[in-house]
Amino acid sequence: MYVLATLRMKMADIPSNAPEHCPGTQSETAGKVSACQGCPNQSICSSGAARGPDPGIELVRNKLEDVKYKILVLSGKGGVGKSTFTALLARGLAASDPDRNVAVLDIDICGPSMPRVMGVMGEQVHQSGSGWSPVYVEDNLSVMSIGFLLSSPDDAIIWRGPKKNGMIRQFLSEVDWGSLDYLVIDTPPGTSDEHLSAAQYLQAADLTGAIILTTPHEVALLDVRKEIDFCRKVNIPILGVVENMAAFVCPKCKTETDIFPAKTGGASKMAQELGVPFLGRIPLDPRLARSCDEGTNFLTDVPDSPATMAFSKLLEGVVKSCEAPGSS
Repeated sequence: MYVLATLRMKMADIPSNAPEHCPGTQSETAGKVSACQGCPNQSICSSGAARGPDPGIELVRNKLEDVKYKILVLSGKGGVGKSTFTALLARGLAASDPDRNVAVLDIDICGPSMPRVMGVMGEQVHQSGSGWSPVYVEDNLSVMSIGFLLSSPDDAIIWRGPKKNGMIRQFLSEVDWGSLDYLVIDTPPGTSDEHLSAAQYLQAADLTGAIILTTPHEVALLDVRKEIDFCRKVNIPILGVVENMAAFVCPKCKTETDIFPAKTGGASKMAQELGVPFLGRIPLDPRLARSCDEGTNFLTDVPDSPATMAFSKLLEGVVKSCEAPGSS
């Protein structure tokens, strides 16, 4: 019985993304055996820093205790419009209720696009005794991104996993968000370092859930299925799936054309098969890309667009999912 209990303790100590034969973070040999070679966390484990609870978890919990709803925007696939959707969601939430305070956090460390999409390129963050101050787009809408910390928007960020993770922890624990109704977090594609860090810190801070974005074609759906599996493995609630760029609607003749044919039924069928909510479809409008490049609010610039009308309906579903009793 003692051997079995010891084995269970060691297995519980091994992270889900660990290399084969990982000794576990609590082991005296952590970071020192051959199986640890090449692991991005090797230096942390070998120093012994990983053997105790991460103090950042409590810092994040305390900093975000005045944030009601925390939403991750995810997709295993790149190029499906996560940043565009994040901007629309934040702008829609802020505009639909002037008393609602909304913030966007960009944790796409190597490809931060929120400063441009939100129209605050060239702005800088300031630090005070209470932490970093986010950049304000509207009185009730603010943004934080590593893009504000670069000397030039062309600067490449060439960081390994631990440094990215440290930056995410700083954003979550050292930004003076104040009292927020919604914190919307834009993420890079995939299921790796940034996602694990966000999950680790936000779960302790009562993460509301994730919205998962995809396009209709099977190449995207394959990766999005992995993202759904990731959420389930790390216990992230899934608020729903959104099918972006569902079809192209010509702004002049209103003809609808499938740019990414949904040969396997698209996101709605996938969501049904996997037992997750389907929030809706957003058609492709070239004017939306122009609004992102110019940093303007597409929802007010083109209120008659099919994309705007589809998003407005989808927004109601997101708010209902978050604010329903027992959802947060």
